[in-house]
Amino acid sequence: MVSVVARILALLSGTVLLLLGVGLLNTLLVLRGAYEGFSDDTLGLMGSSYFAGFLVGTLAVPHLIRRMGHIRAFAFFTAALTAAVLGHLMRIDATVWIVLRVVAGAAIVGLYIVIESWLSSHAGDQLRGRVFAIYMVCNLGALAAAQQLLAIDAPSGYLLFVIAAALVCVAAMPVSATRLAPPEVPAEGRMSLRGCYRKAPVAVVAGVLSGLAMGAFWSLGAVYVRRLGAGETVAADFMTAAILGGVALQWPIGHFSDGSDRRRALVLVALLTTAAAAAMLLVGAGYWPLLAAAFAFGGVAFSLYPIAVAHLIDHLRTEEILSGNATLLLFHGGGAAVGPMIAGALMAHLGPMALPLHFMVMTLLLAGIAFWHTRRRDDVIVDEPAVFVPMVRTSQGALDMMASAEQAAGATTETHTN
Repeated sequence: MVSVVARILALLSGTVLLLLGVGLLNTLLVLRGAYEGFSDDTLGLMGSSYFAGFLVGTLAVPHLIRRMGHIRAFAFFTAALTAAVLGHLMRIDATVWIVLRVVAGAAIVGLYIVIESWLSSHAGDQLRGRVFAIYMVCNLGALAAAQQLLAIDAPSGYLLFVIAAALVCVAAMPVSATRLAPPEVPAEGRMSLRGCYRKAPVAVVAGVLSGLAMGAFWSLGAVYVRRLGAGETVAADFMTAAILGGVALQWPIGHFSDGSDRRRALVLVALLTTAAAAAMLLVGAGYWPLLAAAFAFGGVAFSLYPIAVAHLIDHLRTEEILSGNATLLLFHGGGAAVGPMIAGALMAHLGPMALPLHFMVMTLLLAGIAFWHTRRRDDVIVDEPAVFVPMVRTSQGALDMMASAEQAAGATTETHTN
C-alpha cells in the first residue's frame, strides 16, 4: 500500500493544491459579492451557475479529455480555471461573475475527471477502495483547510484571489511531472433517468433533495453567517466546522445504515439534519454554539448522498452500478444547480434565517417521502447488500473507485461473516 501511495503521490498532491484554491475561491466569492452589495438572490444565482457548469462539464468534458489526453487536458482546464479566478478581479459585475462561475464549474469537473481516472487506473483492483478513501480524506481535508486561508487578508482586497489562482496553477506542476502513464477515458454509460427512478425511487429523491440542500450550503453558508452580523473569520470557521463534521460522522452513520433498511436510515438522518438546521436558527451568531450547530449539520447532511448511493446499489446488478451511479450523480447535480437559486431568493425576501429553513424543508420532505415508501412496500435487495462508502460529490471519475471500494468492503464483510 505504501508503494502505491508513493506512486500516486503526485496526483494526491495536485488534488490537495487544487482544492485549497477552489475551496478558498468558492467561499471568497460569496463574501466578496456580499461586500460589493450583491443581493442574496444574485449570490444564489452565482452558486447555481457554478453547479450548472459542473453539470455541463460532467456531460461534455470526457470527450475533450479523450481528444487531448490527460496531461494536456489538465493544463487546458487549469488555464481556464486560473483565468476565471483572476477574471473576477478584472470586472466586478454580477453578470460577468455568473458567466465565470459556469466556466469554473466546467473546468473543475475536467480537473476532477483527469485526476480521478488516473488514480483509478493506477490503484489496482485490490487497493482501489483504500485509494478512494485516501482521496476522499485529501478532498475534505483540503476543503476544510482552504477556509482558514481567508484569515490571510480581507475579501475586499485582491490578495486572496491571487492566492487561489496561484494554488490552482501550482496544482498542475506535480500532475504534469508525474511519470505515470495516462489512462484511457472509457466511454460513459448512463442508465436512463426513468430507469434509475424505477430501480430505486427513494435514492433518486434523496439525490435530488440532498443536492438542493447541499448546493445551497456550499454557495450561501458563508453569506448566512455574514448576514447574521459575524465577521469573515467566523464565516470561515463555520464552513470548516461543517466539513469536519462530515469527516467525523460519515463512518458511524454509514455503519448504522448498513445494518438497517436504508430508507429508514434516510428518514433518521434527514430528521437529524432538520434538527441541526433548526439549531442554526436558535443559536444565531453565538460563536461556539454556531460552530457546534455547523459541525452537527455537516456530520449528518454530508451523509445523505452517500446513503442514497448505497441504497441505489442495493437495487442494481453488478454490471449496472457504474451507469446507475452516473445517473444518480446527474440527479444530485441538477438539485445542486437549482438549490442556491431557490435559497438565495428566499434569503433576499426573508433574511438569513431562510437558509436553514430551506435546509429544513428539503430534509423534512426527504424524510416524509422515504417514510412513505417504507410503509408502502418492503425493501428488496437485488443481489448483495451494498456497503456505505463515505464520499463527496466530485465527478464520474470517482465512481469506478467508489464501486471498487464498495465491492471490497462487501467482500470483507462476507469473509468475516463466513
